[in-house]
Amino acid sequence: MDVKENIAPLQKENTSEEIVVRIQDLYKSFGDNKVLNGFNMVLRKGENLVVMGKSGSGKSVMIKCLVGLMVPDRGVVEVLGEDIARLNQVDLDELRSDIGFLFQGSALYDSMTVRENLEFPMRRHRKKFEGVTDTLPLVQEALENVGLAHTMDLMPEELSGGMKRRIALARAIILKPKLILYDEPTSGLDPITAKEIIGLMRSIQKKYGTSALIITHDVDCARVISERMILLVDGINYAEGAYQELVTSSDPKINAFFKK
Repeated sequence: MDVKENIAPLQKENTSEEIVVRIQDLYKSFGDNKVLNGFNMVLRKGENLVVMGKSGSGKSVMIKCLVGLMVPDRGVVEVLGEDIARLNQVDLDELRSDIGFLFQGSALYDSMTVRENLEFPMRRHRKKFEGVTDTLPLVQEALENVGLAHTMDLMPEELSGGMKRRIALARAIILKPKLILYDEPTSGLDPITAKEIIGLMRSIQKKYGTSALIITHDVDCARVISERMILLVDGINYAEGAYQELVTSSDPKINAFFKK
């Protein structure tokens, strides 16, 4: 387990492991509110990395900087080998076609059927699908991956909360992304449905070899899904390690995450 006080800023690593995301010395303030204060993170290919932090700790700001929706005050953000700050809008959109996003609350379009919801990112990223004349097989495959092939013509209002989350996951994977960002994937779900969602996340990782960055405050989700965890405290990557390393820590700032 690493604690921030003992971590030097990230440097280029001598490793054969492919790095999918690298965040180095990231700073972002809003007026006098220093949200990110030198945050560092590395996500490797095929890895499930969980970032935990209290409300307002900077998790959402970090994600927005990662996908180019927010410009940091200082620092480097590299995604799939690209420096986000150096990309123009066209190149940034192309990069985003390799990133799936499961939004908190699912964020399905109420006026669209399930099929139309899944086809939407394909229309948004036309270049990636320029050779596809029939989207139906891709929609069917994505829905089968989440066990909801029968819902294709339903409207979101006809779905339960758990079904909506699974449809949103299908929409995230229809792009065949190299990286999936999960924003509170089990939030608002009952324990049984949450367990199903976590199972789907693991099966998708195994099937497609995706890398996953999971933002959550659900300790049980973090325990089951994470291969490594980062605790975001005071705008920095305060502690990093496997769940079992962190949960047994005597550091009060770390221990506070795991008290029930």
